[in-house]
Amino acid sequence: MPTIEKEITQNKFRNESHKAIINVIYTGNWLTAKHSKFLKKFDLTEQQFNILRILRGQRPKPASIGLLRDRMLDKMSDVSRLVERLRKLGLVEREVSPTDRRTVEIVITKLGVQLLSRIDRKNREIDATVQNLSEEELQQLNTLLDKLRG
Repeated sequence: MPTIEKEITQNKFRNESHKAIINVIYTGNWLTAKHSKFLKKFDLTEQQFNILRILRGQRPKPASIGLLRDRMLDKMSDVSRLVERLRKLGLVEREVSPTDRRTVEIVITKLGVQLLSRIDRKNREIDATVQNLSEEELQQLNTLLDKLRG
């Protein structure tokens, strides 16, 4: 098992806190790269995939740009631009809210749902990223990450 020291060829850290922070950042970037490579097979970015999953979870209710922004994993995403790109691909539709003309409502299309279903059938590929951990270790990792942010 490669250690963080070997991965980044750094033998000394200021302390265990410093080492843990570097390890979390490095591992997060490693996971992001793996996930991005997986989604590239479907011509999607992680941010686009995130929007589609949020919209699928909202079905049949529409979502506003604000709701999407609030629920995005990547808070720095330009949600309006991402929605427009997905609209051009036929994966989402935009409509002006009938109750508030200032609000645009976004819904996932049938094509968007079908694409997510295709991705869902390949979930084992992405789940394999954490195959070195047992179910108990995964639960512990989730608990520790939640505690870290807490």
